[in-house]
Parts: sequence; structure tokens; C-alpha cells
Amino acid sequence: MESPVKRKIKMAQVITRLDWSGAPDIVEMICSRLDPSVYDITLIYGPTRWPSQKTKELLKRYEGKSIIVDSLKRDVSLFDDLSALVKLYAIFLREKFDIAHTHTAKAGFIGRIAARLAGVRLIVHTPHGHDFYGYFGSVGSRLIIILEKIAAAFADKIAVLTDIEKTDMLKYGICSSRKIEVIKSGMDFSAFEKMDVDVVKKKAEFNIKPGDFVIGTVSRLESIKGVEYFIDAAKTALDAFPHAVFLIVGEGSLRSDLEEHAKRIGMGDKMIFTGWREDVPEIMPILDILVLASLNEAVGRVLLEAGAAGKPVVATAVGGVPEIVRSGDTGILVPPMNSQEMARAIIGLLKDETKRENMGRAAKEWVKNNFDAKKMIDGLNNIYRERVKI
Repeated sequence: MESPVKRKIKMAQVITRLDWSGAPDIVEMICSRLDPSVYDITLIYGPTRWPSQKTKELLKRYEGKSIIVDSLKRDVSLFDDLSALVKLYAIFLREKFDIAHTHTAKAGFIGRIAARLAGVRLIVHTPHGHDFYGYFGSVGSRLIIILEKIAAAFADKIAVLTDIEKTDMLKYGICSSRKIEVIKSGMDFSAFEKMDVDVVKKKAEFNIKPGDFVIGTVSRLESIKGVEYFIDAAKTALDAFPHAVFLIVGEGSLRSDLEEHAKRIGMGDKMIFTGWREDVPEIMPILDILVLASLNEAVGRVLLEAGAAGKPVVATAVGGVPEIVRSGDTGILVPPMNSQEMARAIIGLLKDETKRENMGRAAKEWVKNNFDAKKMIDGLNNIYRERVKI
């Protein structure tokens, strides 16, 4: 006689928005890579301003298994936040999830409380950021620390992406060490391994000459990403290398301001704003250097993409970035909000082709060996299965 079939583990993946960046990318990997014979996943998310093709594909795959909560927004609003709390509580109560895994600060705070009140068996949170500094000023940061301490009490496990993130949580007394699990950020590198790009043709798409240096950043155009510092560094680097071109790949609320700033300092057609692009793996091969100018960053997944493409990086030494970039080996780390140091690093790499090539090779080996998607999914699966047994 056959054993009765065990039911699937019901899980909610909860995130504030699906504007494509590191957090939605990780949620997508969780949804697509966990064993569908074991897990029954529902995707719960808030309004999305710039849905990418990846967003649309994910939502199409989860048609009938996704729920939008219109009041689950990133910005603070007492009315919307209370509304989101009530709606999430009702969803959790109705669906009787075994696991709620929340992502990012707002969905994490509201979602953890709602899940605990609704009696969800296992609550996991992934912050996707170092919100204790860099975002909200001194007063705001102190409030965030207080709120995170409260929210941590509603979680069973906090799955952070770097050791530095765990160190920060312990430093600020968010919770005990036993509640924190480090699950290294992972990435599917297959798109980069299969990539065969005609560099000259790809450069021509942006009206870039074949022999020009190309330095780029891939980022949301928001204050925390520090793109204005990249623009100022680019101006200094351009003075030293007139045949350099600078790409800003991404979209956001500051785009028009940043475009005006680039014009004001005389970048002209040397600073190209591409808007949101679905073909970042195809753009990476035309870059000589990838720059990340963030003021704070959990991981900076574009650094993993650059490494997968064999490109050296110049990045700010913030958040978890020093765990991704080995300064002097796979790239160069510089202080945040320091355009001159950033420019100096860019110019130094442009002057030394051998150094760029060596760093690119080292970066490719480093990210493939340490940040594979399978390792990340296996780590999360261990957390889920250890606490929830069906």
C-alpha cells in the first residue's frame, strides 16, 4: 500500500515592489528555483512604478498565484501602512501559510507583524539593505533601529546576505546571533556564460566609436545610489581621457535632475542615459569598467553581473560591497561621496590595460565560486525545512 501523499508547504514571498533590482531578482530566483513538488508559493507585492520584462514574466508565471496589496508602499504613510497591515493579516489568515518570507524594510516590518498575528508557523525576513545608516539621517536612522528591534521579535529567522550585514545587526542590538543566518547572495550566471556579443555593433547602438573607452553604472536613479558622484567623477576622468564615454543604465525619480547636472558640468554627449534596459548582460561586454557609487548597499548585485562578465569595478566601500569586491584584486574600493577618489581609481584603471584584464579574470572566478544561485537556494531551503515539516 502506497504512503499517503504529503501536502505541499504553503509559502508567501512578500515584497514591497517589483521594480527590478536586487531584491526582486532574489525573490524571482526563490520562486523559480525552489522545488515545486515541495512548495506552493504565493507572491505578494505592492505597486510597481517601472515594471521590467522580468517583472512581467514573473507575474505571468504567477498568474493566479500572486496578490497585489495596493497600500504596501515604500514611502511612509500611516493610513497606507495600517491598511497594508490589515490586508496582509487577512491574507495570511485566509491562506493559512506555513511560511512567510518577507523582503525589504517596509514589507518586512508590516509583513512580520501581520504573519505573527495570523499564526504563520515560520517567519523569515531578508532585509536587502543596511538601513541603519545612509538612508534617513541620524534621527531617522535611530527610529529605524528601534523599529527593526521591534520587528525582529516577530521573526523566527533573519536571512542576511553578507557577514557585514550580520555584524551590523549585532552591533545595533537588533536581535541575537542565533536568530541571524547568513545566506550569501546568489546569481544565475548562465546568461553571461552564453553571451556572444559583437562589441563594435553593441557600441554602435549608443553611437559609441569602436576605440572609445566605456565606463558605466547600472543603477536605480535615486539618492541612495550616489549617481551624481559618478557623474562628477566622470567629468574628471573625461578631462584625462577625452575618448572615454560614460553610460548610466537605469531609471528613477532623479533622472531629469541627473541629466541636467551632466549638462551643466559640460558632459554633453559623453554622458549617455540609456533608461531602463532589459539587456544588461549584453551591455556588460562593452564596458571597460563598471562603477557603483552607492551611499549604502546590501550587496550591489550589479557587481556580481560585472564579475560574471569579467569586468573590473570601482565601487564605494559601503554595506556589504567589501564582501563582493576584493579591493586591489577584483576591483578598487573608494570612500562614498568622494568623486575625486572615484575619478582617480577610474583613471588609474584606464591607464593600465593589464591591470583591468587581470582584475576582470579574478572577478569572474571569484563570483562564480562564491555567489552561485544554487548555494543561496540550498541555504534558504535548509532554513525552511528545518523549521517546517509536513
